[in-house]
Amino acid sequence: MKKFTKVILAIAIALIAIPDLQAEHLIVISANDTHSQIEPNGTLGGLFRRRAAMDEIRRENKNVIAVHAGDAVQGTLYFNLFRGEVEYAAMDSLGYDMIILGNHEFDNGIDELASYYKKIKAVKLSANYDFSNTPLADVLQPYSIRTVAGKRIGFFGINVNPKGLISDDKYEGMVYLDNAVVADATARYLKEVQNVDFTVMISHIGYYPETVGLVGDSIIATQSHYIDMIVGGHTHTLLEPGDPRTQVRNADGKVITIGQNGKTGKYIGTYDIDLDDWSVKYDLVKIDKSFDAKADYPAMRAWLAPYKFKVDSVMDNVLGTSALAMKGGGIASQNWLCDAVMEMMPGISGIKKLDGVIMNKGGIRQSMPEGNVTEGLIGSMFPFDNRFVVVEVTGSDLLEALRVMATRGGDALSKEFYVEYTGSDDNPKITTAKLGGKKIDPKKKYLIGTIDYLANGGDHMDALGKGARPFVDNVPYGEHMKNYIKTLTKSGRVVNATDKARMIKK
Repeated sequence: MKKFTKVILAIAIALIAIPDLQAEHLIVISANDTHSQIEPNGTLGGLFRRRAAMDEIRRENKNVIAVHAGDAVQGTLYFNLFRGEVEYAAMDSLGYDMIILGNHEFDNGIDELASYYKKIKAVKLSANYDFSNTPLADVLQPYSIRTVAGKRIGFFGINVNPKGLISDDKYEGMVYLDNAVVADATARYLKEVQNVDFTVMISHIGYYPETVGLVGDSIIATQSHYIDMIVGGHTHTLLEPGDPRTQVRNADGKVITIGQNGKTGKYIGTYDIDLDDWSVKYDLVKIDKSFDAKADYPAMRAWLAPYKFKVDSVMDNVLGTSALAMKGGGIASQNWLCDAVMEMMPGISGIKKLDGVIMNKGGIRQSMPEGNVTEGLIGSMFPFDNRFVVVEVTGSDLLEALRVMATRGGDALSKEFYVEYTGSDDNPKITTAKLGGKKIDPKKKYLIGTIDYLANGGDHMDALGKGARPFVDNVPYGEHMKNYIKTLTKSGRVVNATDKARMIKK
């Protein structure tokens, strides 16, 4: 009897222990589109808070892998002044295991990108960019396999089509491979050849496709047979736990978890993967002031101090005054930008009379508060290294450009324009298009002020690039915006704008 009792007790103890053995999990921490946001953005985010949150997750969990889904740079003065030096160094300070490229990683060109990427310890992934003939050859790899609790998890990177997003000269030599084709093929290879148990696509293509003919995470997921989870970026989509968009059925009816964490590091994502049944629990961590007391990193703060001093000195230099608050990329900021360009362009270009100005609302990266306008604010609002251009286009090409703008709900136009359109976003129809109060004539030629990004086909505005370019500037247009505000101040004027839309969907 005693022997039987001992056996029963041994079995009972073993059964109690089994749940612990079966409870192996992998926590994937994710960030995307942090856009040089070193300081908190309003009440949320901040580099030190993000590190504190990630370190806390590491302390509380046995198996943790941290990934970044692209666009770590561009958007604040830290990038304007130091060209990525701060953000890329911080990648290793925060302990990312794997990172992928966003389109803004190319903003300073592929040579400069390579110089930074070669220093980063994290594994750099891209399955659909071929860098064989570039300085990034052998720096990136298509996938990485990690073994956790005896299970093999394959991670791979999928990147956006650069056409219309990245200037051609910024990625010279790189070959783009169709992301929709490569994504599931890579996952299949990992499962059937490399014998992985679970595949994770780290993506910078966006949840929804930005343009007709492209795909996003949601579409790739529905077409897939082999992808098990997607960590996304690019469209700044904030997917909250419980949002039905985070659970998408693939081509075989299996549920794939997709996450994306907005922008500027206000949230980080967590994916709790059960390594037995492969279920995934997706969650978000709000990066708020509750992490301030935990963000004790004196060596890191000492390293950042000289960079921060330079940024603060620029941020505090007052250039002028704004009569109203304008949301970044909102109607008022679009109108103000275009009207300002229209006003200053003759003096910059030497061309006395333009017909109108077209800019991109996506290039306005910060909001403008009412009151003081500082040099740092304008630098953050217009951070890109784009230059003013005057293009001479036919009315038919101008109408096509307006139609493309309608596919994204309109874009920035000077007060000389008035446009109405109907139809769906993927197939809009321009019904009214006036310039200077007159109907745009398809056969007439017009002088339009814009930037090189759009004139080179950025945002799919190929139509703007078909004509002559009587003027191309050599100064980043953000510098002209600073000088413009100084001129306003000297003449006793303030920044002001109307919030009446100039491109209207009927």
